[in-house]
Amino acid sequence: MPSQIPQLSEPDAPVETLSALDDPFTVALRGFGPLGILAILLILFGNEVFVPFSAVLVLVWARLSRTPWSELGYVRPRSWFASLAIGIAFGIAFKFLMKALVMPLLGADSVNHAYHYLAGDRAAIPGTLYALVIGAGFGEETLFRGYMFERLGKLLGKGRGAKISIVLITSVLFGLAHYSVQGLAGVEQAMIVGLVLGSIFAVTGRIWMLMFAHAAFDLTAYAMIYWNLESRVAHLIFK
Repeated sequence: MPSQIPQLSEPDAPVETLSALDDPFTVALRGFGPLGILAILLILFGNEVFVPFSAVLVLVWARLSRTPWSELGYVRPRSWFASLAIGIAFGIAFKFLMKALVMPLLGADSVNHAYHYLAGDRAAIPGTLYALVIGAGFGEETLFRGYMFERLGKLLGKGRGAKISIVLITSVLFGLAHYSVQGLAGVEQAMIVGLVLGSIFAVTGRIWMLMFAHAAFDLTAYAMIYWNLESRVAHLIFK
């Protein structure tokens, strides 16, 4: 009987195949030490440079920190068409509900004076569309839902209580971000929008439909302003 030939062990894996956790820079960037805090501050104040620079910085941070896109809600939809259609329908209906029912109950003025100057202004259309679709739909959702949920989730955990807290915290911050331009009424509306969109994100973990819904919400608001329909819609229920 021939003797058995001993099996040779596989060579060790290359040293360069290190996991994200083996990289000190990656760990520091995803953590809450000096580098992590610096990244958070740069992202939060990025829009002071241009909109939506904060969202762009979020994507850069995700790449450098090797954060999975799914943790920001960037999950491929089962159907792009369905996500788009649902998002647009939801955003339009949500805006009409806010304008005709919720905001009147809160005592808000029927006209958004902060943006009333856009009524009938054709020259402002391109810049406004950019701000609403790219700045709000993509930018604000990436920052306030994707990024803030990921960061606060690392601090507070993934439990039910933690998610409720994150929805509340991000909604308050989202509302306060609208105060300087739109005042108290803008804060109230943004907080409610944040609660609704944040709750959906907390349950689904998916951001694309929310981007479409957010853009549709703001575009509907813009259409009401542009065609001077705000007062008419605001009095559909309460005459």
